[in-house]
Amino acid sequence: MDLGPIDVTIEGGMDYPFPPLIPVAQRFARPRLTDVEGVIRSEVARIVAADLAGKRIAITVGSRGIAELPRVIKALIVELRLRNAEPFIVPSMGSHGGATAAGQVKVLEGYGITEASVEAPIHSSMDVVLVDRLEDGTPLYLDKYAYEADGIVIANKVKPHADFKGQYESGLVKMLCVGLGKHKGAVALHDHGFGRFHNLLPKAAERLLTKVPVLFGLAVLENAYDDLMHLEAIPADQIMHREKDLLETAKASIGRLQFPEIDVLIVDEIGKNISGEGMDPNVTGRPGSRLPGFDAPDIQKIVALDVTPQSYGNGVGIGSADLTTRRCVEKINLGAMYTNAITATILEPAKLPMILNSDRDAICVALKTCNRITPDTAKIVRIKNTLEVEKISVSPALLPHVQTSGDFDVLGQPETIKFDHSGRII
Repeated sequence: MDLGPIDVTIEGGMDYPFPPLIPVAQRFARPRLTDVEGVIRSEVARIVAADLAGKRIAITVGSRGIAELPRVIKALIVELRLRNAEPFIVPSMGSHGGATAAGQVKVLEGYGITEASVEAPIHSSMDVVLVDRLEDGTPLYLDKYAYEADGIVIANKVKPHADFKGQYESGLVKMLCVGLGKHKGAVALHDHGFGRFHNLLPKAAERLLTKVPVLFGLAVLENAYDDLMHLEAIPADQIMHREKDLLETAKASIGRLQFPEIDVLIVDEIGKNISGEGMDPNVTGRPGSRLPGFDAPDIQKIVALDVTPQSYGNGVGIGSADLTTRRCVEKINLGAMYTNAITATILEPAKLPMILNSDRDAICVALKTCNRITPDTAKIVRIKNTLEVEKISVSPALLPHVQTSGDFDVLGQPETIKFDHSGRII
């Protein structure tokens, strides 16, 4: 999308005495897993006792960023090959990647998953098989390659979802029902709306687990620092029971912004590799679904400055911001973003906020349109993205909270907010 200069007339112009920002670190628990290969070796051995000679095993890989993903998938492939299986990768991401086979392979490439990096074929197609129907007639689809395989390993990160709350959110159950359902399956389930997903997903998963050859699930958990925290292989008949417990662990481990109130939240980048909604509502408190249960600070204005390259133009989530920049919007592929939003039946995340010429202008307008603040009292937080919230910057108005809460370390002195000649924040 090519936008020309945007002329805006406001009182005082685009001048504002920006307060300095202070670098701080938020403290979170940091359990870490380092021996990826060793853990996967023992987990697969615990689950798979039989020889898999000649068995074609489909391994799911989705569209969410996972720490050390190529290493995890390659280790899994090694273990399956040691049992004489023939593993291959199936992109499992519903409508993401522009709802095309080539687009989904491109998404995997962005995460370092290629046939060369994991030493296994990638079979990408939007073709699906109608596996069954729920009592109300809802069709349940599965990727054709996965359906025709001798076994399926559902590998995915278990984490809180960006649009709904329930016993199963983002994880193995949703990967089976939505990710492996490709575009057609995702549309069929999303047609019910996220408000029903807490009941719909377990019903769909229970039905599919009796109809398709799931070998086991590989659940991945990360800590608040985006490190691998836990890997666990789960037998197919235990997925429904075990994932609920893992989700509770994941919810307790995510990074959050540990402030009661923020006037302006500056987000350097949004993206599909960061959250299904570009910005994680578990951090911002702004789900596109508008469903309750997303606890976060009370934020007056959110400024989104850019979209990640790994999003390939899918700027979904930009609608949760109040302001953005020409640079960000010009990178958005409306077709990819709209396809994603329409599939999810939630249009809010694909709406464009107010667009300003530069980072400087967007931040200036955000501050000028906040209520009840002055430059000295403005509570500003700057983060890289909602996935990386350990090292952040805050304005002096938040320093008393930082110094007394016990959840922060001050990393340096106040620094003037600097912009380059084009108004881009440095």
